[in-house]
Amino acid sequence: QMGYLEKEVRHTNKSEKGHFDKAGVPAKKILKEFTFEELENIELGQKVTADIFETGDFVAVSGVSKGKGFAGHMKRHGFSGGRRSHGKNSVMRKAGSIGAGSDPSRVWPGTRMAGRMGNENVTVKNLEVTRVEKDKNLVFIKGAVPGAKNGIVFISKI
Repeated sequence: QMGYLEKEVRHTNKSEKGHFDKAGVPAKKILKEFTFEELENIELGQKVTADIFETGDFVAVSGVSKGKGFAGHMKRHGFSGGRRSHGKNSVMRKAGSIGAGSDPSRVWPGTRMAGRMGNENVTVKNLEVTRVEKDKNLVFIKGAVPGAKNGIVFISKI
């Protein structure tokens, strides 16, 4: 388990406080579990820095994607919508039929409809590490990293 961003003790409940005291580290806001290949080199409470990555490594990056709010079926699922001419008015961006008629008498679960889009955990794999600045503890990654600017992402080697 790895922690990030220290938090005040008054914002920590007793079970969390015991968890951090056992490790001998201050309380952290964010906890995430990772699997390490070389576990014998890592000790309890040790800091993990950017020098575990090297230029040319391929990594998987996980984060929370940008929220887009309530989106229609065309934006959310890429549906084509209705025709723009030939007597069809006000159906340009509507979904059309959502299922069969009176035989099932219901809409099947999982039918793609309008709804909230984004703001969910996304993992992008096979992104390349282009540069590592070990003195500043920075990792530069080429590709589509999920999430907003200044968002928290989790990087793991593949």
